[in-house]
Amino acid sequence: MESSSSRFDEPLDNPAYASLAGPHAALAERSGDVLRYPPEISPFIGMPDDPGPADWAAAAAFVGPGGLAVMPARYGPFPDGWEVLAMNDGVQMVAESLEPAADPEAVPLGPHDVPEMLDLVERTKPGPFAPRTIELGTYLGIRREGKLVAMAGERMRPPGYTEISAVCTDGAWRGHGFAARLTRAVAVGIVKRGDTPFLHAVATNTNAIRLYEKMGFVLRRTTVFPRARAPKA
Repeated sequence: MESSSSRFDEPLDNPAYASLAGPHAALAERSGDVLRYPPEISPFIGMPDDPGPADWAAAAAFVGPGGLAVMPARYGPFPDGWEVLAMNDGVQMVAESLEPAADPEAVPLGPHDVPEMLDLVERTKPGPFAPRTIELGTYLGIRREGKLVAMAGERMRPPGYTEISAVCTDGAWRGHGFAARLTRAVAVGIVKRGDTPFLHAVATNTNAIRLYEKMGFVLRRTTVFPRARAPKA
């Protein structure tokens, strides 16, 4: 369960901040103690433990007046002036007995594949994915008749961990096991460099959660994914 403490004790409790302060530091934009990915890579903002007024002001400056902030961790109540648009319930799962496995049909995806990747994401809604998200790590896909029909890749990298994300399959090709195959294939590279795979899922997506449990992921905690609008002035 999500800790009732106001402080984060482990990298996975505050994954965006831990990633941007650690393995993804070269990508980080900083305002005071607040970190974020360039918006064309990811909308995520990482706040320090127990953010104060200066931190919230820095976050607001990042997104601009009335701008949207996406934070993959709960930092307590939003200050006055912020409009909370959604507090989506989710789960965070960590690989405990996952068996990574290379897949002969899983092909690396690169910049030339981005238009197809964005199209697949638009149709399947796996979560935030931007034109430069592929810079966060390895992305693999499966094609049928030359068309990209499934993909998965790496997103946040808190020290010692790598998130598997953007796991999605075209509706016409579901039921072929592509999600599980690509998850295991992406995990090969993660484990090879000594990291532990983890992932997030929307709490209501029970089919995906059951699949991940069957593959060897275990629930680490429930969490909330806040989306909020910064003060307009």
